[in-house]
This record gives sequence, structure tokens and C-alpha cells, in this order.
Amino acid sequence: MSAMSWNDGDGRFLRELVSCRSESGSEDVCCSHLERSLPSLGWDCVSRDKVGNVLASRGHGEREILLLGHIDTVPGGPECEVLGDELWGRGSVDAKGPLAAFSLAGGRAELLDGWRYSLVAAVGEERDSRGARYLMTSRGAPSACIVGEPSGGNGITLGYRGCMFLELTSSDEGSHRSIGPGPLTDVLMAASDILREVHRMDDDSKPVINRYNGAVSRMEGVESGGRVAKVGLDIRLPLGASSDELGGLFVDIASRFGVALEVVQQVEAYQSPRSNPVAQALSSSIREVGSSPRLLAKGGTADFNVVAPWRIPMVAYGPGDSSLDHRPDERISIGDFLSSIDILERALPKLCALIDR
Repeated sequence: MSAMSWNDGDGRFLRELVSCRSESGSEDVCCSHLERSLPSLGWDCVSRDKVGNVLASRGHGEREILLLGHIDTVPGGPECEVLGDELWGRGSVDAKGPLAAFSLAGGRAELLDGWRYSLVAAVGEERDSRGARYLMTSRGAPSACIVGEPSGGNGITLGYRGCMFLELTSSDEGSHRSIGPGPLTDVLMAASDILREVHRMDDDSKPVINRYNGAVSRMEGVESGGRVAKVGLDIRLPLGASSDELGGLFVDIASRFGVALEVVQQVEAYQSPRSNPVAQALSSSIREVGSSPRLLAKGGTADFNVVAPWRIPMVAYGPGDSSLDHRPDERISIGDFLSSIDILERALPKLCALIDR
């Protein structure tokens, strides 16, 4: 494919979406652009909800397939630019590539009697998943869901680890360090003990979805008269881990150092069965285009985990190499993008038929 492919039809739609910046908390301009674009792609009803999610629907059946993407990105990244057959730019992979594929395929795919397709471009996924969390309180569960995250055109993601975001804080009015270590040292020691405990629970012989992981996400400290210290921790949880139980353990560790600990956000790990109808429909469609499906379980966390309490047939799918997520060289190939649209367009009516059986 030549670079000109990004200037025509489907490629142009993604290029325009990527060129419209949408860091978490600043999605409004890009959401408005998508809202204006969707009717021309075949969607019947397009609107915005209370928290800013873009909503679209097609068809009027009682049963529903939900295509749940996210429109926000992390900051930074390369400028939107076409280099050969690749589109560079923040969000090209995570996750405007999958969102654009959903928008295009969902607007074209055959609609079976009694069914409708719905599209959500959620806000805030990279920060606090406020868009997906609002969906859980504002609507009922669909019949099935595909979450838009990069897996490559032939990859189907069945599960993601859970996570806990912790904030450790301590402060005082000031003292000489010879009398005691003080808040900055206390917070670092508490954080170190928590990470050491997470490392102790990990088992590197297991698949990534069954492993613990912990990392420092941010650090702040000042000693100027009074002393203040904060450390953020990002703890990844395997299948079966209880965030409530771990939260209690981590509070106990922090308290040994006189440090306050807040669980800022938590969500459990979740994995769909390999035999679920969404995976079957996508696998069949991937084979139809001459490729071999890959079933994946990932170490990150996504809106997939947030909507998992629906307990419906669900996978994550979308074009793009997930190893390029958040990187300064984030980019997607035109071939992978166009192939994923074809696969989704084939898979959606198959999925409806499988559930109807």
C-alpha cells in the first residue's frame, strides 16, 4: 500500500481522528469531530452522554452488540504523520485505530432481524475510566461486547490483569533529620515494603495474567520548614486476587511507618472463556481472510475490566501493535487497519447468529 491510502476513505477517517488531539480530560474537540462524522458512516443516532462519551446506534432490535472503544490518549507522542504505509501519531494504536475500525465496520455490517449495533467512544480510559464507569450506572448490559484495544488484526484478547492505584502520604511541621527520618523517608520505606511484598507474591513461571507486578507511578517530596511526601504505586493483580484483601494488607504495611494509604482506584482481573461466541465469530472471520487467530491474555488493564461485571460474552480486539502503546514511536500500518475493518464487518452478523442459536 502506498502512503496515499491514508488520504482516501477509511484511511483518511483514522488520520483525521489521530490528528485531533484528545488527552484524558481534554477530549471534547475530538469527541465533537467524531460525533459529526458518524452519521455519514451509517450510524442512525449519535449523541453525547453526561460525562462526554460519544454514543451511536444502528438498528432497532432488542438484542445489542456493543462496540466499546475509547477516544482519549496519554499525553505526548509523535505528531500525526504518514511515513510509507504507516500512520504515526499519538492514539494511532491506543486506541483510535480500534475505535475507527469499530466506527467503520459497525456502520456497514449486515444487521440481522432483532438486533442493533451500538458504539461508544469512551472518555477517560487512560486516567480513571470515568466513561466506562458511567456506562455501568447509566445503561443495562448488552448481549455481547467487543472492547477496542490493539491486538493486531489476527489477535483476540480474552483477559486483562486487574490493578490498584495507591497513594501513600505523610507530612509534619518540620524537624531535624538527626532526630528521626521524617515523612520523605517514611513514605519511601513504606512504598518499598509494599513493592517487596508484591514481588514476593509474584511467580515468574506463570503466564502474565496470573502474575503480580508493582511500580512507582509518581513521587513528590519537599523539605522546607514542614515536610511533605507522596508516592503513587501501580499494582497489577492476577486472576483470582482480591483487591479488598490486598488493600487491607497494604494499609497495615503503611501504618508501620505512620504513613497514610489511599486506594485511589481498583479493578479486578478478568478473563472470558475461550469458547465464548465473540471469540468464535472473530476467529472464523480471521480465518476467512487467510490468517490464523491468536488468543491473548494481557498484563495491562482496560475498560474491559470495568465492564466485566456484566458477565456477558466479551473480548478485546483491534488493529495495532500493543507494544507501541504510549511510546514516542507509536504507529499503525494501513494493512493491519484495513484488515481489521474487514474482519469486524464479517464477524458482527456471525456473532448475532451464534447468540441466536
